[in-house]
Amino acid sequence: MRIYNRVMWRAGASTALVLAAIAPSLGAAVGVSDRTSRVVPLVAGTPIRIEATVADVVITGSTRSDVRVDVERHVPGPDDLARLPVTIDSGPDGVHIAVVQDHDARHADVRAIITIAVPVDADLRSVRVFEGSVKLTNLTRACDVELRRGVIDADRLAGRIRLESGLGGIDVRDPELTPDGVMRLRVFNGPLRVRFARQPANARILAVTLNGAIASEIPLTLKDQFGPRFGESTLGTGNPLLSADVVKGDITLSVARR
Repeated sequence: MRIYNRVMWRAGASTALVLAAIAPSLGAAVGVSDRTSRVVPLVAGTPIRIEATVADVVITGSTRSDVRVDVERHVPGPDDLARLPVTIDSGPDGVHIAVVQDHDARHADVRAIITIAVPVDADLRSVRVFEGSVKLTNLTRACDVELRRGVIDADRLAGRIRLESGLGGIDVRDPELTPDGVMRLRVFNGPLRVRFARQPANARILAVTLNGAIASEIPLTLKDQFGPRFGESTLGTGNPLLSADVVKGDITLSVARR
């Protein structure tokens, strides 16, 4: 049975409250979800900061000039919504989006789905998520992402990129290494994969894994007989830098087949 109840969010955005009960034969359970949406004006170059505890975060760049934020909260019961407040602020220091559990809690059943649409040249100054996933698409200026537990999935990134996953992995497809950019990728436990649409004409590539293997379709000078595996290459001018390092896991660099 589902009960739909519309409520007003304190910042003026509408939310929809949904109670869903699973049939007794599957084990009785009640879940509550609500939705918050807001569009925030954005001056070009304004930094955007995002914080979440347990969440799946999707950030997509397009030709828009503002920021649209949609947050779905999923909690065990109605009273638990207060344990996961939603903050969407815009001030002199930029746009701040937070969906963080109260008292620094990290309950897996108090979670969110955060969908954010931004300009393609948005400055994602800081994206910090404790557990879940982060998906990035079509962003060309700056992304700084840390995910403690989960996978970072990225398509068509360029500019100044820093992605870090603790326990999970990183998968990057069709990145562009731009002259004024840098791409730093780090995984503590899990695979790191980068697939280029074509081999970069100019780049300095450094890859190291302390406990794993390196496989590359881009020619690398490899040192992999003893201790950490290390690979490096200088293409063209040797700029910009792609740095990929893993503590425990494999690194794969590939080029799409045409």
